[in-house]
Amino acid sequence: MSTLTSTAVTTAPPAVAGRRRPLEDWRPEDPDFWRTTGAPIARRNLWVSIFAEHVGFSVWSLWSVTVLFLGPAYGIDPAGKFLLTAVPAALGAVLRLPYTLAVARFGGRRWTTISALLLLVPTVPMTILLEPGVSYSTLMVLACLTGVGGGNFASSMANINLFFPSRLKGRALGLNAGGGNLGVPAVQLVGLAVLATAGAAYPRLVPAVYLPLIVLAALAATRWLDTVPGARNEPGALREAARDPHTWVMSLLYIGTFGSFIGFGFAFGQVLQLQFAERFPTPVDAAWLTFLGPLVGSLIRPLGGHLADRLGGARVTFWNFVAMAIGAGTVLYAARERSFGLYLAGFIALFVFSGVGNGSTYKMIPAIFRARAADAVAAGTRDPEAAARWARRMTGALIGIAGAIGASGGVLVNIAFRQSFLGSGNADAAYLAFIGWYALCFAVTWIVYRRPGSHRLAGV
Repeated sequence: MSTLTSTAVTTAPPAVAGRRRPLEDWRPEDPDFWRTTGAPIARRNLWVSIFAEHVGFSVWSLWSVTVLFLGPAYGIDPAGKFLLTAVPAALGAVLRLPYTLAVARFGGRRWTTISALLLLVPTVPMTILLEPGVSYSTLMVLACLTGVGGGNFASSMANINLFFPSRLKGRALGLNAGGGNLGVPAVQLVGLAVLATAGAAYPRLVPAVYLPLIVLAALAATRWLDTVPGARNEPGALREAARDPHTWVMSLLYIGTFGSFIGFGFAFGQVLQLQFAERFPTPVDAAWLTFLGPLVGSLIRPLGGHLADRLGGARVTFWNFVAMAIGAGTVLYAARERSFGLYLAGFIALFVFSGVGNGSTYKMIPAIFRARAADAVAAGTRDPEAAARWARRMTGALIGIAGAIGASGGVLVNIAFRQSFLGSGNADAAYLAFIGWYALCFAVTWIVYRRPGSHRLAGV
């Protein structure tokens, strides 16, 4: 396995006559090149990438709203619906690593086009087959196939990372990630519009809305994206990262943050209907609230990175998990007391803090390897240039692994809700499981990165 890096190509910039030609020269760290040539190209690629990734995230999240249309005529119980929202998260998690590697293998422009067109694989049959009488096994296959949208995030982030100089990567990647995450509330707003206008009898209209957007994303990628020359998969980086204990610590923490965000985003509408059935007798009654949590969680993500820059990633992550445990406890108490206002406030808090944690955990990863590289230089075991190169290599590999494993948290959240409703008819056991997981995460953060002692990594 490998991680994605790029090497500078120093041939002269191509002349543009008539139509845009492929990039032959890319030196974003060169200030003169960046100012005169690089910045406009990078910004164009960023905006197209955000749009394509946003559509991918929306397709990945289709079943978070589709299940609200599946009334008695479909004969599916709540446990079956939670499985339908679990399988897209599972495939999305599995695809993140190969999608990351595909950028160097096929080129960013070509792979973004291909990955956009792959979104037609689930949406076209959903548009045709979604109606009463369709078998549950068919629905499971269709739900699983929407997981292809989950892989788009990884390849999009890997590609955009190549376009920007180090000093601007954080902002660019934050915009790219936030624009993609907004696909979750966006598809739920589309579902709400369909429910409010056409009614619950037409679930096929939701994927149908995305068919022209998918084609537009593919055409935009073909027309306006570039491929960075010299991009390559660095051999052995993922294997080396997999042997590093910090990879598994950070993956565990990312399950708690991004896994919560995507899992709650998929499940929130169902849980509202089940916990407060008297308040939400129809899907449209729940749908108008469903998008709120993912919306605030997406918009708040850059704040986590900003706070981590100012206060330290480990400190922000530690207190963020404490807040998430309190939020889950609030939701549990409100559900038992039948207090809808408190329940909604607690769940929105979970989305907010999962968004903050997404930003702070991502900021921790490069800080860990910068601190270890500095220690190696101080000890004389690596020269500064080799240490910096090793830190970049390991950071890229860990982000790829943690991103894939973190997305599996979406599966765990939906399975927790399913088993809780099967066992007791309510979600109390699931909330207790979430409290326990967040407690484990803040304990691990403290022990590994915050506890005073000789093994603490400074600056993380």
